[in-house]
Amino acid sequence: MDPYALLGVARDADEKAIRTAYRALAKKHHPDLNPGKPEAEAKFKEIAAAYALLSDPEKRARFDRGEIDATGAETAPRGPTGGSGGFYRQHAGDPFASGHGRYQAGPEDLGGFDHEDLESLLRRAFGQGMGGHGMGGQPGGGQRGGFPLKGTDAHYSLTVDFLTAAKGATRRLTLPDGQVLDVAIPAGLKDGQSLRLAGKGGPGLNGGPPGDAFVEVTVSPHPLYRRDGDDIVIELPVTLKEAVLGAKVKVPTIHGSVMLAIPPGSSSGTRLRLKGRGIRQGHQVVELAVVLPKGEEPELAAFLEGWTPRHDADPRAGLADLDREGA
Repeated sequence: MDPYALLGVARDADEKAIRTAYRALAKKHHPDLNPGKPEAEAKFKEIAAAYALLSDPEKRARFDRGEIDATGAETAPRGPTGGSGGFYRQHAGDPFASGHGRYQAGPEDLGGFDHEDLESLLRRAFGQGMGGHGMGGQPGGGQRGGFPLKGTDAHYSLTVDFLTAAKGATRRLTLPDGQVLDVAIPAGLKDGQSLRLAGKGGPGLNGGPPGDAFVEVTVSPHPLYRRDGDDIVIELPVTLKEAVLGAKVKVPTIHGSVMLAIPPGSSSGTRLRLKGRGIRQGHQVVELAVVLPKGEEPELAAFLEGWTPRHDADPRAGLADLDREGA
């Protein structure tokens, strides 16, 4: 199937659009999220193969030119009668081409090679025995070596929780074929980052090295923490009494709870810092949010009715001027 249609992107889609489409489809059809559904696993494999081709600029360009098919296999050149075979002119000025048609090899054209020498060269180059036959249809035999080729790269997606990405850990990734990869998540990994696992891709050819595996990681949001660079930001509810009089309260951090001193006279939006309690060398920033009692407090209401602030400032000063500027 056409990899562009499989991912639902246009043929001129950029790398970001292709990656976004792949991530959405991979999450939808991942076998871990669709247990007992072989059709989802098959779809996931198709999506992964399409992304592997289109995310590689060289392979994508070759596919667009018709040099390889959607599986990455070489496409056979077409002969004048529609069949495959023959040598074709691939570039202008090719000394082995005659016009734009099929190359007709004669003894005087081989530049010092006879049929046996040329076949041996092609075997070494392509790692094939020419189907067991020589250039003229004679039995070939001989070596089946070839140039060492690196295996294809594999592309996967993995979702981890916020704390795993912040502190680092090892997570196991189940592949479509049932194999598993242990992925080391480094501390401070960001949402959308890719990890390279050297040698964990497809096997090499002719003694070549295996390809690599690239794992794109999605970080799930946390209900309490959010990230700002290497700092962790948390909103901390405090009572009116704690805000006015000050207090020491327990605050959760990604490294465990600590005690925090709230200065007297704090208000909502006050930011306090816990040094070294963020990601790597980052800190934790605590934003205070003053919360009033849920029930009635008649004593507090009576006190406020008779209370005249010593520093009576209008908290909405300046809003009128901003409102006039926006009108």
